Amino acid sequence: MSKYVVISPAHNEEAFIEKTIHSMVAQTVPPLKWVIVNDSSVDRTGQIVERWTKRCGFIQLVNLRREGERNFACKALAFDAGFKEIRKLTFDFIGNVDADMSFEPEYFQNILKEFESDPELGISGGIVYTKFTDKFVSYDTTADSVGGKVQLFRRECFESVGGYMPLKHGGIDAAAEIMARMNGWKVRKSFKNKTFEHRPTSFAWGTPLKAKMVEGSHFHSLGYDPIFYLLRCIYRLKEYPFILGSGAALLGYINSMVRQRPIVLPAEVVKYLRTEQRTKLIRVLRLCSNS
Repeated sequence: MSKYVVISPAHNEEAFIEKTIHSMVAQTVPPLKWVIVNDSSVDRTGQIVERWTKRCGFIQLVNLRREGERNFACKALAFDAGFKEIRKLTFDFIGNVDADMSFEPEYFQNILKEFESDPELGISGGIVYTKFTDKFVSYDTTADSVGGKVQLFRRECFESVGGYMPLKHGGIDAAAEIMARMNGWKVRKSFKNKTFEHRPTSFAWGTPLKAKMVEGSHFHSLGYDPIFYLLRCIYRLKEYPFILGSGAALLGYINSMVRQRPIVLPAEVVKYLRTEQRTKLIRVLRLCSNS
C-alpha cells in the first residue's frame, strides 16, 4: 500500500478534534505522518493534540502563532507550515483533513485503492456529510469535485499546482482542483466513502444566509462564469437554507461583480475554468434536448 501523509490546520477545535483523532488512529492503513497545526487557538486544542502525540507516534503537533484578522488564507498558510515538516519524507499522497471530521477505519485504505487503480487520478476524497441541527445531510453531489475538508492529492499533482493558494476570500480547495484539471489530472469524488463534519453548518459565519453570501463572493473571486453560476444556484435551490440560500449566494456573486472585486486566479486558469463550465452546460443542454 502506498504511503500517505496528512495535514490538519486546527483553530479552536477542542470540541471536535478528538473525533478526528479517534478516526485517524483507527485507520486500517495509518498515515506515515499526521501533522496537526494548532493555528493560534485560544482553547485546549494544543493540549489535546499534545497528549495524543505521546500515545501515537505518527502524530506531530506544530504550534503556530499569528496576529491580525483571520480569513480563509489562514488555512492555506497553516497547511503550508505543516507541509514544511514533512516535505523531505518519502510519500506518495498528501491529504488535507479538517479537524472536525470523522470517518470509518477503512476510509484511507479505500481511497488509496482508487488512486492505485487510476494513475491519472490527482485528487480524490469521500463525500462530506454536514451536521444540520441534529442529523447529518449531504448535498455534496458533484462528481469531479472533492470537498476541501477531505482532499487527498497524489504528490505529483499537489506539487504541479503549487499547493494551496492563500486566498483571503476563500476557495483554496476549488482553486487547487481547477489547476489540477488544467494540468491534466483527474479529480473524482469517491461516493462510496463517507466523511462527517461535526461542526454545525455555517458556524463560522453566524448564519447560513451570511455563509451563502460569502460563498457567492468567493466563487466570483475564482472567476466562475456568470451564466454557469446562475444555473448552479437554480440547481441548488433544494439545499439548506432552501431557496433563500441560493438567492443569498447569487446576491453575493452579483455584489462582487458590481463592485468589480478582483478575480484572484491567473487569467489562463480563469479561461480554462470558464471553457470547462460552458462545455458542461452545452453537454447538459444536449442531453435535455435528446430526452
